Amino acid sequence: MPAPTPTSTAAAPNPTALARSIEDFLAGHPHAAVLEDGRLLFDLRLASCSVSAAHGRCLLHLWSDDKNLVRTISAIQPRRDTLRIETHRFGQTKPQTLTFVPDPDFRTPTARDTSRRRYLRTLEQSLATHFPGWTPESFRSAMDLEHSFGPAYARGILTRAQSAWAIIGVGPDEPPAVIEGALTLGILWLAYCREHSNGRRVFHGLRVIVPLGSALTTRARMAWLNPALAQWELHELNPSTSELTASPIGDDGNVSIQLPHAFDPQAALDRSAIALDHLRSLLPPGLLAATEIRPRGATEIGFSLHGLEYARIRHGLVPGSFARQDEIFFGAGPSETLLDETTQDLFLDLMDRLFQSRSPTASANDPLFRLQPERWLESVLRRDLSLIDPSLGNAPVYSQLLAFASASRTLLDLLTVTRQGRLAILELKADDDLHLPLQALDYWTRVRMLHRSGEIARHGYFPGIELSAEDPLLYCVAPALHIHPANETVFHAFAPSIPWELIAVDEHWRNDCRVLLRKRKMSS
Repeated sequence: MPAPTPTSTAAAPNPTALARSIEDFLAGHPHAAVLEDGRLLFDLRLASCSVSAAHGRCLLHLWSDDKNLVRTISAIQPRRDTLRIETHRFGQTKPQTLTFVPDPDFRTPTARDTSRRRYLRTLEQSLATHFPGWTPESFRSAMDLEHSFGPAYARGILTRAQSAWAIIGVGPDEPPAVIEGALTLGILWLAYCREHSNGRRVFHGLRVIVPLGSALTTRARMAWLNPALAQWELHELNPSTSELTASPIGDDGNVSIQLPHAFDPQAALDRSAIALDHLRSLLPPGLLAATEIRPRGATEIGFSLHGLEYARIRHGLVPGSFARQDEIFFGAGPSETLLDETTQDLFLDLMDRLFQSRSPTASANDPLFRLQPERWLESVLRRDLSLIDPSLGNAPVYSQLLAFASASRTLLDLLTVTRQGRLAILELKADDDLHLPLQALDYWTRVRMLHRSGEIARHGYFPGIELSAEDPLLYCVAPALHIHPANETVFHAFAPSIPWELIAVDEHWRNDCRVLLRKRKMSS
């Protein structure tokens, strides 16, 4: 009797296997993207994916605000740093490969190095031409982990006698989020230059060089840096002509902000009462008891376990009719699947794994434990914001609220008010993030603008509460061992008028959230 043929690693997966593979990959790579033929199809921070079974086929659905893709899956090949999925378009026999990669910057190491060396030469030549009488010195882009400098950023100085400027530049081939990060690295580079100059040079300030057309976010941020600390300049470099153009710094109001109108949470729950009861009936008792059920909008209700939303009810129109219906979707992270008879086994499998894995005592190596740690921290703090500040905790708390056009920023973590009616913004991080201060500053400036224009009150937020005319307070919260050591340097570059506070909580915040340390610059 012949030995059985071994199963190929490229065998067609069932939906459960595919869903688990995607979950595992996304848990380890929160900035993942999907490529096809070397082209970026989806940045999964800004997109969703769904796995389902229909007519004996395994289907993958990917979608964002501007794109939509549905493919039949024929094979899956997990690799060390990628997830390769063989797919077929409907009606076609030739396969296409979709590749899940860890980061939207999908260039090969050789291509990245070549691009960065070319940019470094162009930057030096442009600076010498644009600033006659000044000499570019010590330009490099080598990795320096001790001081948080990565190879994506070219750094050096311009000198004239004892006068100097710190220079930071980023090339046009870098991902948008890397370009947005140039100001953070520039602030650190200026501090480094001053510290290591040994009094030989006077550094007047920092010049940030970004690609032509990508100055919007940096321009708005620079308006809120301390002019007494340094002179701050922003320039755009045209890659085709090598020409530098000064970009005026100001509180740019052209950033697109989306502030939805406030809604009645109880009305949303009442509207979908039948679907709520049905979904509750499918959940194991322990999971149901630990689940937080919160309306996300007038027509959507989320089910979350320790901040990880695993199911949602959407109330909408029946296709081709004016009748209304509720649909239930499930999935963790970007993954989303319609719950029906064909996917109920997938749903039950996820519920079993979720209850075992999404627990404070579960293994930190489990993908469902690691997924969306900021949302877990948010769920802990939202229960009692007085842990952060005794003046907080007895007013409405809005989460995942404010969105604006940015490569890396989408939703504000928490917005509430103090007992005195002053707006308070909470930006949360569960892991080290070099860019925490400026990302938090983005939200602070937008909320301030909306508050001063009266939009927050007009959109129905904080009903019955008289909002103070003062600018919002800004709280940045992270576990003590996961606050990046460079964050404080960036915070201290903020304009004195920004009332920021950096708060370190206990590393065991999932079980016992306690404040261990505060650094602040709170205005009166």
